[in-house]
Amino acid sequence: MLKLTPILLAVLYGLIMYRFSAWRLKAELDRRATPLADPALLAVTDRLARALDLARVPVHVYDVAMVNGLASPDGRIFLTRGFYDKFRAGEVTAEEMASVVAHELGHVALGHSRRRMIDFSGQNAIRVVLATVLGRLVPGVGIYLAGWLTSLLAARLSRQDEYEADEYASALLIRAGIGTAPQKTLFEKLERLVAGKGRGASARPAWLLSHPKIAERIAAIEANEARWRVET
Repeated sequence: MLKLTPILLAVLYGLIMYRFSAWRLKAELDRRATPLADPALLAVTDRLARALDLARVPVHVYDVAMVNGLASPDGRIFLTRGFYDKFRAGEVTAEEMASVVAHELGHVALGHSRRRMIDFSGQNAIRVVLATVLGRLVPGVGIYLAGWLTSLLAARLSRQDEYEADEYASALLIRAGIGTAPQKTLFEKLERLVAGKGRGASARPAWLLSHPKIAERIAAIEANEARWRVET
């Protein structure tokens, strides 16, 4: 039992830290976000809501400059002010913004927040085990190797979540009569929209990234479409 104590403590630490992080995120979003009120965007989010048999999709604008969308653990969807400004400047269409909302809805519907809590706790336990083993085999650098290997695992799990949310978004966009074209064109714009961040990221190996490469995400969407056409 004593041998398992560090692992159990690592799992407990992961759970506590995840809960604390979720609480802090909720407080930040409550403080800096407002309900989406743009009529053009509400028109397309209402199409998503009707496709899901919902009265509305709870979309908010998070007042930060970065270009991003996110889903909070409580199920709310957020578009950043930076993203909304790109829409107002005509760089992104309403349908492309709807694809972001659909993707974040996928994270909510597929329970990715809950999965990330479990994954985070498990990764802490794996890090402890690897650090113990590698620390004996490679003294001095074992702990760093353990952290690196655990980061690779976390990135792989995150990429899988992104593919799943993309697939959910594609199906929802098709059902809403919007189609997947805006989803794909937005991906093609992403590197420019994030002002150079994407160029650096795209040069890194895909297995080091928390999000799949853009070309691979588009290819996966098209593969899903082809499979759905055969099935129907």
